[in-house]
Amino acid sequence: MADQFSGGCFCGSVEIEVKSKPVLAGFCHCEDCARWAAAPLNAFNLFHPEDVIIKKGDEHIETYNKTEKSFRKYCKKCGGHVMTDHPQMKLIDVYASVLDGFSHEPEIHVYYGEGIVKMKDGLPKFKDLPEEAGGSGETLPE
Repeated sequence: MADQFSGGCFCGSVEIEVKSKPVLAGFCHCEDCARWAAAPLNAFNLFHPEDVIIKKGDEHIETYNKTEKSFRKYCKKCGGHVMTDHPQMKLIDVYASVLDGFSHEPEIHVYYGEGIVKMKDGLPKFKDLPEEAGGSGETLPE
């Protein structure tokens, strides 16, 4: 995977760039991510904030936060989801599908017990989060 990717929202009013590989990539099965994505899970890619650049359309970005853990950013023109800032983790999730030519390379599943889709892919399945991310570190069977 190359170390730099560009992408943006659904209508193209917001353009972003990431300047590195993700710190961690995986699938989140939590209810909040599923509802936000209108999908059974979210393919996340966590980057350091300094590696995520808004190239165009900052004025079109709106933020919604249900909790202090996740500040979800979307284009207010088209409603297209762009990224989620996780200030407590000091990381930003840039959704795999908004980056052109990006190859999502998952390493883990988080909040696997909340999910509605079960995946037998050999990756670790965490009940919540790994310990280093503030979770219990408890894993679940496939």
